[in-house]
Amino acid sequence: MTTKLQKLMEVEGYTNITELLAACITDSVCPAICMNEGCSYVCEMEPDQDRGWCPECGQNSMKAALVLAGLT
Repeated sequence: MTTKLQKLMEVEGYTNITELLAACITDSVCPAICMNEGCSYVCEMEPDQDRGWCPECGQNSMKAALVLAGLT
């Protein structure tokens, strides 16, 4: 599991990856995190998002949890 995926779980309050992925699979939005070093901005995005806009650092660097887990 990547450090960013672990950080995303922590910020969203999940204790394990199974809980996080179960919540994402059944919803139209999913937690996403900025992949840039030094930025860990988190927001809700489409479950298959792999280059979403990060308003914190101003780049297309957001990835959804399902993408980080390799499920999309």
